[in-house]
Amino acid sequence: MRRWPVVLTAVAGLVAAAVSAGAAPVPTAAPAPVAAVAPAGFTDTIVTSLANPTGMAWTPDGRMLVTQDSGQLRVLRDGVLLAKPALDLTSRICPQGERGLLSVVVDPNFATNSFVYFFWTHNAHGYCGQNGPDAPENRVTRAVLGDDNTIAPSSERVLVDHISAQRFNHNGGDLHFGADQRLYISVGDGGCVIDDDTRCGPLNTNSRRLDIPHGKILRVTRDGGVPATNPYVGAVGARRCTLPSGVQPGTGPCTETFASGLRNPFRFAQLPGTDQFFVNDVGQDDWEEIDSLVKGADYGWNVREGPCVTGSTTSCGPTGYDSPDHAYSHDATGCGSITGGAFVPDGVWPAPYGGSYLFADYVCGKIFRLVPAAGGGYTQEEFMSQVSVPVHLAFGPYRDTQALYYLDYGGGAVHRVSYSSTNSPPVASFWHRPDGLTVTLDGSASYDPDSGDAVTSWRWNFGDGTSTRSTTPRVIHAYPAAQTYRATLRVVDRSGAVSAPVSMDVYAGEHAPTVAITAPDPTARFSVGESVTVRASASDAEDGLLAPGAVTWTVQLRHGGHNHPYAGPQGGSSLALSYPAPEDLASTDNSYLVATAVATDSRGLTSRAVQKLLPRKVALSFATSPAGGQVLVNDVSRLTPVSLVSWAEYVVRVKAPDQSIGGVPYTFASWSDGGARLHSIVTPRTAATYTARFTRQ
Repeated sequence: MRRWPVVLTAVAGLVAAAVSAGAAPVPTAAPAPVAAVAPAGFTDTIVTSLANPTGMAWTPDGRMLVTQDSGQLRVLRDGVLLAKPALDLTSRICPQGERGLLSVVVDPNFATNSFVYFFWTHNAHGYCGQNGPDAPENRVTRAVLGDDNTIAPSSERVLVDHISAQRFNHNGGDLHFGADQRLYISVGDGGCVIDDDTRCGPLNTNSRRLDIPHGKILRVTRDGGVPATNPYVGAVGARRCTLPSGVQPGTGPCTETFASGLRNPFRFAQLPGTDQFFVNDVGQDDWEEIDSLVKGADYGWNVREGPCVTGSTTSCGPTGYDSPDHAYSHDATGCGSITGGAFVPDGVWPAPYGGSYLFADYVCGKIFRLVPAAGGGYTQEEFMSQVSVPVHLAFGPYRDTQALYYLDYGGGAVHRVSYSSTNSPPVASFWHRPDGLTVTLDGSASYDPDSGDAVTSWRWNFGDGTSTRSTTPRVIHAYPAAQTYRATLRVVDRSGAVSAPVSMDVYAGEHAPTVAITAPDPTARFSVGESVTVRASASDAEDGLLAPGAVTWTVQLRHGGHNHPYAGPQGGSSLALSYPAPEDLASTDNSYLVATAVATDSRGLTSRAVQKLLPRKVALSFATSPAGGQVLVNDVSRLTPVSLVSWAEYVVRVKAPDQSIGGVPYTFASWSDGGARLHSIVTPRTAATYTARFTRQ
């Protein structure tokens, strides 16, 4: 859902274009946003707009704290976003991809100590790239939030540190205090094996290792100490793995670990007033899961995904690992990335919602409710749909009760979902795009917050002494002279309720800028690790050639039907990137980068151009001599002959085990490229065949 409030669109003629691998697209009018759909009686309201929100919490005096992945902690008082961030980590943070400032939590004793805690990605070595000893590090810090809504740098104290963030994704990054007054921290598996970026996705064994904090839930005290009741305290070789002063040497288990075997526990949620948590663990290719947090539990990743063996939707059932309380398959739901979750407090909403669990999915833009099933377990029912990109859910104060808040990462907004049996008035919002004296005004962003209700008419006052009413949101108006006019819109819902007016300056006689991506060539294909520089030029009929700072870049990684943040936003006529490796061989056919350049003129009018940055795909074929044997490619057994898609310069591990072929035992002799039985292949730029040769025993 992309509901652009007037504060964002007052001087912006927002435009968009379909992603294209061809030449820079011609800007077109922005698509109409789609309002969220919720059950009758529920109202979805935008509280405020801000870019890329990631986490939220409330102080006892009602201040709302919101983190932005770029490194700012923002404060809302009485629903109003304060202009100055309480904290700005921009100079110290690595915000690429899913890194950044990811969450905030308030100390249970905030009224006496004013402590707040943050999970963020520290630029520890002056390098925000991927892999290697200089990769950034995730850490948890504590600081004092003053009554003036700022954090004094001198109050910051690092509690947990040196968690390698070697890849852009799989960082986890949520924080909660339990009723035991202990701080619980979620950490992702890091994407690839530590110090081996050829073993990623289901080949990543970090979650299986107890000597590193990846793929775990950690538990520490509010001072960063280890509770004596943590499961690995006292184990042979046990040690601290996240001490700010440095990782303790050894290979024993990390005493901070509370539970293990998780892939990417991006968000988890606490049943209010208890030590009961549900952990939302993002799956790989098949399953999303919700796990009850249990001391010492092992949830099985990378061996298990959801209720099944990794890579399967049929080989399922109880095992020696802790099973999820609930899992849903990608194929069955069309969803594919579980994010925020929240328990509904008793008495806030009518039955049957009280005490139930809500959770969101990033890919399909829905919020679900767990419903107890006959005979045990849960089913899930849709609570809200068309909610854009929800990343965090939480209940917070609203009037004399509570409401559900969710963060829309894609639309850049904080939403509040409240319940009422009365009709709410609609909300007006619009943008405009001038083309000389002819101006398009579009009220598609207007919406009615009541589920099942809708805007039915738009009442325009053009500011030049004329007005009109329309039953469609878009109108075109010819102004009499080239000057600034103050246009106003009211909208009406099905019940006849009329919105408050919204107004903005309309620049008749102006033109929106034009922008074109000039490099690289759309036909270019890129190898893993290759330097890529995207360039754009922008001009405006009134301003002429626009300065480099008028262009803002964002780059997203498209993967499996959904997007991950990769780089930006960053200003300038160009942006330099390093082309990423695929997550695994299974993703080589559905992953690529998408670069977007947005140009803004002196009036704040915008246009954008979008271009795919595609990988150089290479066919790798594998065979055996004699024919019909098996080889392991990235630890997955393959019956030959087989051809797989890779990307140039992607490192692939191959192994030729001794085996029986046609009922005859054979021993490995050599690979056609001269490599050892187990070795790595750097994918060449052109198709290649690799043959494992065997001798008869």
